[in-house]
Amino acid sequence: MSRLLHPVSRRDLLGGAAAAGALIMLHPFSARAQANQAHLRIMETTDIHVNVLPYDYYADKANDTMGLSRTASLIDAVRKEAVNSMLIDNGDLLQGNPMGDYIAYERGMKDGDRHPIMKAMNLLGYECSTLGNHEFNYGLSFMDKVLAGASFPFVCANLIRGTELAANPRDDKLYLKPYVILDKKIKDGSGAEQPIRIGIIGFVPPQIMVWDLKNLEGNVKTRDIVEAAKAWVPQMKEEGADIVIALSHSGIDVKQGDMMENASFFVAGVDGIDAVFTGHQHLVFPGKKDFQSLDGVDTQKGTLQGKPAVMGGFWGSHMGLIDLMLERDGSKWKVVSATSEARPIFERVDNKAKPIVPDDKRIIAALEQDHQATLAYVRRPVGKTSAPLYSYFALVADDPSVQVVSQAQTWYLKDILKNTQWKDVPLLSAAAPFKAGGRSGADYYTDVPAGDIAIKNVADLYLYPNTVRAVEITGAQVKEWLEMSAGIFNRIEPGKADQALINTDFPSYNFDVIDGVTYKIDLSQPPKYDAKGGLANASANRIVDLMFAGKPIDSKQKFVVATNNYRAGGGGNFPDINASKVIYEAPDTNRDVIVRYIVSEGTINPSADGNWSFAPLPETSVVFETGAGAKDFIAEVKSLKIEPAGEGEAGFAKYRILL
Repeated sequence: MSRLLHPVSRRDLLGGAAAAGALIMLHPFSARAQANQAHLRIMETTDIHVNVLPYDYYADKANDTMGLSRTASLIDAVRKEAVNSMLIDNGDLLQGNPMGDYIAYERGMKDGDRHPIMKAMNLLGYECSTLGNHEFNYGLSFMDKVLAGASFPFVCANLIRGTELAANPRDDKLYLKPYVILDKKIKDGSGAEQPIRIGIIGFVPPQIMVWDLKNLEGNVKTRDIVEAAKAWVPQMKEEGADIVIALSHSGIDVKQGDMMENASFFVAGVDGIDAVFTGHQHLVFPGKKDFQSLDGVDTQKGTLQGKPAVMGGFWGSHMGLIDLMLERDGSKWKVVSATSEARPIFERVDNKAKPIVPDDKRIIAALEQDHQATLAYVRRPVGKTSAPLYSYFALVADDPSVQVVSQAQTWYLKDILKNTQWKDVPLLSAAAPFKAGGRSGADYYTDVPAGDIAIKNVADLYLYPNTVRAVEITGAQVKEWLEMSAGIFNRIEPGKADQALINTDFPSYNFDVIDGVTYKIDLSQPPKYDAKGGLANASANRIVDLMFAGKPIDSKQKFVVATNNYRAGGGGNFPDINASKVIYEAPDTNRDVIVRYIVSEGTINPSADGNWSFAPLPETSVVFETGAGAKDFIAEVKSLKIEPAGEGEAGFAKYRILL
C-alpha cells in the first residue's frame, strides 16, 4: 500500500524525531523524580472518526494532516520519553469517513467481526476509551458489536439504559460501566515498582438524544455530565482510586448551564478529578489559537480551573499529553505538578502540510484489506453531473453543492407526501454546506468535476449519516430559520472597505439555505441570533425581500420544509424548530436519498438557481477566505462582484466582494 502514502525521507524522520524529542531525552518529571515520586505520562487521541490511515477517501488521495497510523508513531516516541505511560481515547471513533460507512452499510458487523478502528487500537495498546456522540450514528446494535472487539474497556457515566433516570445517579442503570479502576505498577524515582490505582471515568454529550433520536429514543437516556461526575467520582475515591482521570467527550465552554454539550471546564471543577481529557470541538488545547481570553482557562499551561487538561485535535492530527508528577502520601499517591501538551503529526511549510512522523507499518498492514475494499466502495459510479459540484463559495453565494442536496430532498419528499394531507402544502428544502474550509483546513471543500459521480462524491456532498425529516412551519418561522442562518455573517459597516465577512465561531453546517423561496441578507443589520441560537438583537431583520412564488411571503401560511433529523430534532437551536414540528420521519439517510435521486435522473444539473444574495451596500467591501481551487470557479458566481485579494493563512486564498 506504499502508493497510498507520501514517502518520508530519512531527513524527515530525523527532523520528526528531533521535533518530538523522542529518541534523545526524558521528560523533566522522569529525569528528576525522587524515591517517593513517579512520573506518569497519559496520552490521548480523540475524534479519530475512522481516519486510521492518512488517506482522504472523499478526495481519493493521501493526506498528511490525518491518520492514527501517523499518531501511532508519536505514541512510540512519547512512551520513550517517560518511565511510566498509558494510552487512552476520548471517543468519536466509528463515523466520519467512507471507511466507516462501508463497514456500517456495505460489509456490516457480525458477532465476532473486528472493526478497522479496533484492529488499530488493539495493536497500539489502549487502556480505556469513552463514547463520543458519533458512536451512535449507526445504531446501538452496531456500536455494541464494534465495542465487543476492543481489548480495552469503554466507560460512560451519563448514558442510562432504558428511559428512567434514578433519583440518585449512582442508582442509574448505565449502558456501560461508569468508570474503571486500573491496578498498575509504576516505577518511582529510585527505579522501584510501586502499586497505584488509576480511576478513569467517561462522559458523552447529553445532546445525543437530539442528534440520534431515531436510534436512541426508548432505548437510552442521558444525564447531565457534571451531575454524573459529582455522583461517581466520590465512589471512585471510596474504592481506592489514587488519581482520577476524566475522559470528557465534551468541549470547553465557561458559560454554565444544565445538560451542557461542552462541559469539560466544569468537569475540571469537580473535587477528586486530577486531569481532564477533552474533545468533541475538533480544536487544540493548550495552544496559541483556540480558547483565548476565557476566565479560568490557561491556554499556555493547559489548565481548566487549575487542573491539567488537553484536547488533541481531530482525525489523529495531534497527540494529547498530560504529564503528572506523583508523590507518595502515606500509602496513597497524589498529583504535585503537571504539564499539558498537544503534539502535532505535521507542520506547515510554505502553506503545505509536511509530515513530521512516519506511519506505523503495523497499522498499514493490518488495514490493507479494509482500505482496498473502501476504495472499491467509494469509486463506484452512480450517475453523472452536467456541471461541476464545488463548495468554495458556499458561504457567500447560492451554491451547487448545496443545491443538489435540496433537489434530492425535494424530489424524495414530493413523492412521499403526494397522497397525504400535506399534498397541497408548499414544499421547501433546507440544506447547508458541510465542507467549507474553516477549522478543517484549506483543502476541506467539495470539488467534483462534471461527469461521473461516484459514492465518494455523494459522501463528500453529505458527510453525515443523517435521515430525512419533514417539518411543518409558518412563513414567519421560515423567516426566523433564515435569520438564525444569517448569523454566520459579521455585521458590516456601510462605506468601509475589506471587512471580515464570516463569523468563524459559527459552524457552516448551521448555515441553512432554504430553497423554494427567494431572499436577500442585509449585512448592515446585526445578527438576530447568536451562534448558539440565543436571541442577540430582537429588533434586527437581516432577511429582506423574502418572497414565495414571486410575492412577499405570508407569515401565516403553512409550509413543509425538507431537512434532516439533526435540525428537525432541535440541533443548532434554530428558533421554533424541534421535534414537535416534525410531520414525517423518513427511514432513509439524506445521503442515500441523494444517491437514489442521481440514479433516478441519470444525469443531474446541480447549477445553483441564485435564490439568495446579499442586499446591496454601496462603496462597501468584505473579505473572506476559501480554498485555492476557488480560482477556477469565480466566473460561475454570477450574483457577486468578486475578485482575488491575496493569500490567506495556512493555505487559504483571500477574496474580496464588492457589495
